[in-house]
Amino acid sequence: MSGRTILHVTLFGLMLYSTVSVAQINTGELRKSIFFGGGSYYMDEEQAIMLSRWLDSIPNLLEKYEIQLISHTDNIGGKRYNQWLSGMRSQTVHGLLIQKDIPERIIHTRDWGSENPLYSNDSYQNVIMNRRVDVVLHPVVF
Repeated sequence: MSGRTILHVTLFGLMLYSTVSVAQINTGELRKSIFFGGGSYYMDEEQAIMLSRWLDSIPNLLEKYEIQLISHTDNIGGKRYNQWLSGMRSQTVHGLLIQKDIPERIIHTRDWGSENPLYSNDSYQNVIMNRRVDVVLHPVVF
């Protein structure tokens, strides 16, 4: 079964809309994106609450899924700075997961920095959409 939800996030007075896949037919993975301001690794309270509620809504989360944090930045700034920023963003989300008593052994991180963007950086809206951490739940196969 596949589901989609429209995510709206207010970020520095801008309303962002994004279609976020919450289930994928072939892989069974679940995904949620957390968006950040330019040059920031601060997660606002609204997004923290949404992520927490989303995780709480998944039955048997700890037994059925591995968690991958995939962080991204836009292409503004140097490569080293964006790699650092990407790591700080994933650490922010990682910290929230640890506060929810999710064991570190099931959390894996990939910091892309400005490499491998999902959206081309050819418009301001796309630049904003690249400032994110994707929380991806991969089903554990027995």
